[in-house]
Amino acid sequence: MTDPFDKDDSTQATAEADLSAEAASAADADLSAVARSADADLSAVARSAEAELRREKDALQDRLLRTAAEFDNYRKRVDRDRRDQADNAIADAIEDLLPIIDNLERALDAPAGPDSEGFRKGVELIHLQMMDLLKRRGVKPITPVGADFDPRFHHAVAQESSANHREGEVMEELRRGYMLGERVLRPAMVKVAKA
Repeated sequence: MTDPFDKDDSTQATAEADLSAEAASAADADLSAVARSADADLSAVARSAEAELRREKDALQDRLLRTAAEFDNYRKRVDRDRRDQADNAIADAIEDLLPIIDNLERALDAPAGPDSEGFRKGVELIHLQMMDLLKRRGVKPITPVGADFDPRFHHAVAQESSANHREGEVMEELRRGYMLGERVLRPAMVKVAKA
């Protein structure tokens, strides 16, 4: 008796092959879907990593620029401090010389006796050398007589009524003042007119 359910071997092999082909096709489709999904996931991860690296690069570049700017500012500040220190040292040395110049000028203003002509010429030479030294270093005397009183450049020690001068005009210089560039080394000691 033949079993209707018994198929011949070739039909069964064909059916099994069809099933295998369908299974392989389904497996290929699943594999392709998984590969596409994995590619999409990898692409998203790569884009995320690339964006993170770009942010990190931008942050490092910003830090580099800020550090370079800070260093440039530091260098400028050190240069400025160094110049200020040198200017202060020069100003201090010149200020120490000013009383000597004052004394030389007093000696020149003193009445000369008949025997003191050689001495006077020596003092004049020393005075000229000192004034030349100051001029070479950028020191200028303040000329206050006739100018309006300015407390930045003048130190008033006396006031006097005068019909020949306007109110606040410097009438007389009692001690010369000096400037080093734009800096006042010593204000001029003056007498000022009042109404």
